[in-house]
Order: sequence, then structure tokens, then C-alpha cells
Amino acid sequence: MNASEARQLPLQGLKVLELGQLIAGPFATKLLGEFGADVIKIEPPGTGDPLRKWRMIEDGTSLWWHVQTRNKRSVALDLRSEEGQGLVRQLAAEADVVVENFRPGTLDNWGLGWEALSQLNPRLIMVHISGYGQTGPYRDKPGFGVIGEAMGGLRYLTGQPGEPSVRVGVSIGDSLSALYAVIGTLLALQERNRSGLGQEIDVALYESVFAMMESLLPEFDASGQVREPSGSALPGITPSNAYRCQGGDYVLIAGNGDSIFKRLMGVIGRDDLANDPALAHNDGRSQQAEVIDTAIQSWTEERPRDAILQALDEARVPAGYPYTAEDIAFDPHYLAREMIQTFTRPNGKPLKVPGVLPKLSATPGRIGDGGPTLGQHTDDVLDELGIDHETRAKLRQAGII
Repeated sequence: MNASEARQLPLQGLKVLELGQLIAGPFATKLLGEFGADVIKIEPPGTGDPLRKWRMIEDGTSLWWHVQTRNKRSVALDLRSEEGQGLVRQLAAEADVVVENFRPGTLDNWGLGWEALSQLNPRLIMVHISGYGQTGPYRDKPGFGVIGEAMGGLRYLTGQPGEPSVRVGVSIGDSLSALYAVIGTLLALQERNRSGLGQEIDVALYESVFAMMESLLPEFDASGQVREPSGSALPGITPSNAYRCQGGDYVLIAGNGDSIFKRLMGVIGRDDLANDPALAHNDGRSQQAEVIDTAIQSWTEERPRDAILQALDEARVPAGYPYTAEDIAFDPHYLAREMIQTFTRPNGKPLKVPGVLPKLSATPGRIGDGGPTLGQHTDDVLDELGIDHETRAKLRQAGII
């Protein structure tokens, strides 16, 4: 990246210290790094972030690693040692943001909590991501994303009625929490521009999921109704479902807008439903969801998927099908919008990775480098702190770096 490109990155000059591992905290800092923040990732010497060994491994490193940790500098440092904690305090004194996802109280026990670091650096913004938050009766319980998804209400709704719930196939609770962490960071930076002071940001996994649950709570409060699993349908929003096609494929059709519903019914030859006053609006359609879904299913199961999609596209009815990784990798729309990017790994092999979001017209983000090797930037970062070569040698010999 040249100097002119560097000036175009909106978070250029922001220094972020990542004290975390696996998914939520590192995903948040990944997003900040894509828009120019200097992210310094602290990892335990010898082992590093466990994510290095998660999912598919090639040449000893997780392929996920090259997405989750791009644009970061890796410093191998023992946080449990007094010397390592002292170095982190020096880094935090010069940082704008610290992101951590340890269990609440862990950093306080190491002298690296908010009270200690904010005294060193009153402008510091400290982001905590944990299962249950920094307060409340559950704060000390361990919590991973899947537990947050369960407590937040999502897991109960996934699956078919009467069957055990299923999990979403990605770590959605962690990723949602990371997004809230980034939103909180940007809000705190804006406030710091006014007051000159930093603050804490408290993100809980279960709350990040719960915030996505739409009308779940008010419906229960108003009526005592507990929303139940509904398979591929979206209760109370009709029609919006998955429909079997000829040959066993499925299409997803969202015909729940009033005018869209009429066009959909015209395509499937059901003008009687299109012109029924009782079905003119969503509340009436939802009372007859089974009738409408049956009519659509009768039409789709007699036609191949591509023919269905073409007919619905021509009628301007939102429709699609469940994409596989292969579908995504070669889809012309993904490619046109540069959501499929390729970078060259240290072993010389190319690797396709997701592009950067959100898309900014004047100051777009960057793909940059893939995940660093463990401790790749330890000497560079400690040199920036003024730690001389002899001291670094002693720390390395002691296993602290």
C-alpha cells in the first residue's frame, strides 16, 4: 500500500490493541483493520490464538486465519507474566482502543483492567466482549457464541416444529457481538472528539443475539404467546418460505409485499387468490398461510428451479435459492461487486477470501495482508516502544515473548 492509498483509509492513525482470541474480539478488530487501523494482536508464545488450528488446515495454518487476522500485526507475549503485563501497559498507554474478550475480571487480576489502563491513558477506549457482560448474576459464567445464541432466543426458533433445535452453521453470535463492538468503538471515538476522554464498551454475546429477535418479546408481553420454531417459513409474514422444485431443488420466495403477492399469484395462475380482498394485506394472508403455501408449492414442484427463478424475475418477485460455497465463488454478481477477492499466501498459493464491508465510495477498506505468522511483528512493535535488542533477547530467552 503506497502513501496515497494510506491517506484514503478512514481509520488511518488509529492504534488498536487486541487482547483476545478465537472469534468475537478478533473479528471486531479485523473490521477496524480493514479500514486502516493499526491492529496489534497479542498472542501467547508457542501456541498463539487457537483459531490458528480451527476448521480446515493447510501448511499448518487455518484457512480461516487468513480472513480473521488480515491486516494485523502479531506480537507473541505472555500476558500471565509480570514483564508481559508491563509491556501491555506500555502499549495501552499509546493505544486508542483496547479490545478484549476474556472472562470478566481476568484482565483486572493481571493489572490490565479498565481502572489501571485508563489511568495511564485517559483517552483510551476499552471494548469488553463476553458471554454475559461485565455485570449481572451471570457475569462470571463462561460463555461461547452458541450459548449466547441459545440465551438470546435464536436457538429455540431454529429447526422444524416438534424437532430438536439446530444451530446456524456459522458462529453468528460472535459475529453479531463483533459488529456491536465496532459500532460502540466508532460511537466512543466520536464522543472522544468532543470530550477528549475515552470510555468502556460492554458487549454481551446473548444481548447481541437478543437485539436481533424483532418482535419476540413484545408479542409475548402483549399476548403471552411464545413464538415457536417454524422451519423455513417466517410466521406472520406471508408468503415467505422455501418451496420444493421439480428434481428436488428448493427455491426461496418472498412474496409478502401486497403488490408483489398479486404478481406472484398471477405467475402461478391463481388470480382467485390475487383478487381475494381477504388476502390484500399481510395480516389477512398470514391467517391463510397454509392455503397460500400449498398453492405456491403445487406450482413449483412441477417446474425446474431455473425456470421458476426466470419466471419470478420477470414478474419482479423476490426469489432465490440456497447458495453453496461453490455458487458464491463463481457468481457474477459477487464478482462484479468485488466480494470475491484473491490474495497470495506466504507459500505462494492464491486464496479466495471475502471482500470488505461496508463499501465506502471515497475511503474504501482494504484486503491487505493475510494472517501473520505467530510473533511476526514482535520485534517491530517492541522496537517502537523503545525496548532495546538486549532486553528483547532476555525476554525471549525467558519465554515472555
